Amino acid sequence: MAGITTHMDIALDEARAAAARGEVPVGAVLLGPDGQVVAQAGNRCRERHDPTAHAEILVLRAGCAAARSERLPGHVLYVTLEPCAMCAAAIAAARIARLVYGAPDPKSGGVAHGARVFTHPQAHHRPEVIDGIAEAEAQALLRDFFRDRRG
Repeated sequence: MAGITTHMDIALDEARAAAARGEVPVGAVLLGPDGQVVAQAGNRCRERHDPTAHAEILVLRAGCAAARSERLPGHVLYVTLEPCAMCAAAIAAARIARLVYGAPDPKSGGVAHGARVFTHPQAHHRPEVIDGIAEAEAQALLRDFFRDRRG
């Protein structure tokens, strides 16, 4: 579990940096088949004026560019929050081997909640999913971020 929590710590750092930029605090880290960090990012939707600039999408784009491929077999993706349906579909399209996430997202999640993208017969790929890693820390970041916004 040491590697899992260490990599989730990097994702949490990216989420904190996103919050400091005024973005929803979600962070992601992509590991290559060799276990090395390929990409890391936090949300940048507001900064880029781009609704698709979720942390997961940013690291998938960087990973695909590095691999010179639209597919990332053998890669592991760490995310602080359950991916939305858009990100889950991108994860499946990229053929990510394992998805590790922290906090569940009953409102907008697309893995264990909502669309449940990987359970559909149309899903071309179903990664191994590990949830609940650093869940309390990820939830606290989100709770504090939105509490501070509401005043």
